[in-house]
Amino acid sequence: MSGTPRLGLGAKLKALLTGESRSAKGLTPDSWDDLEATLLGADFGPDVTDELIGTMRQRVGQLGAIDDDDFLRLLREILEEQLSRFDSTLRLSDRPAVILVVGVNGVGKTTTIGKVAKFISHAGRSVVIGAADTFRAAAVDQVATWASRAGVDIVRPQQDGQDPSSVAYQTVEFALRNETDVVIIDTAGRLHTKGGLMDELTKIRRVIEKQAPISEVLLVLDATTGQNGVRQAEAFLEHAGVTGLVLTKLDGSAKGGFVLAVQERTGIPIKLIGTGEGIDDLQGFSPVAFAAGLVA
Repeated sequence: MSGTPRLGLGAKLKALLTGESRSAKGLTPDSWDDLEATLLGADFGPDVTDELIGTMRQRVGQLGAIDDDDFLRLLREILEEQLSRFDSTLRLSDRPAVILVVGVNGVGKTTTIGKVAKFISHAGRSVVIGAADTFRAAAVDQVATWASRAGVDIVRPQQDGQDPSSVAYQTVEFALRNETDVVIIDTAGRLHTKGGLMDELTKIRRVIEKQAPISEVLLVLDATTGQNGVRQAEAFLEHAGVTGLVLTKLDGSAKGGFVLAVQERTGIPIKLIGTGEGIDDLQGFSPVAFAAGLVA
């Protein structure tokens, strides 16, 4: 599956450019209003939309009259610039490289862990998953199923209700003993209080860092929930030391502007995007490819 979004924004932009709001001399005031409405409808959000239109106005003013292709090219270039402000590289140089995966329940965190494991193992690196979400009864079995699909090792709790940090410790211990390249630690998406959840993540971090540095803390967000998803994840963003975002469900039903809006709002780079339900439906994030897909 292609890593570019199939979101229909390009078709809407082309319809806008060929509509009645465009005069023979170029863009009219109505054109800019239509562009604003189109971007807002694609979930770019008001702040990002204002910035994009301001930059577009400036560039168009410098060039003078432009045709439709030039307009789309300018917009694509500006989107590339915006999306490339942050480094999307997945940092996996440590041995082992430890990845904590966090996120609220229901965003596809467990599924994403399986996809990340397959994505990394496909690049020729060995992976072990630590089933440290011991607070949810089905979580261990679910992540074990995805580990099996990905063809990677898993460290499960030795007894029901085992302390999550203990499972995390044993997983890193396994990786050190077996010279495994990458450790992926599943974590709880919900406890009784946000404070309790963040305290638990802090404890997991502290235990792991006695053995190895933590390379990435990836926050999983459901792209279809838009700004609501960011609000749900604010505790993780504030307290969990998030280093990268993974967007799930970024398929034909998603609004592509959310990709830029969430990066701008959080100041955290998007590292991976999920484009479907299959084990292989995960891509490294490419600002160039994504911008091209948006305006195609």
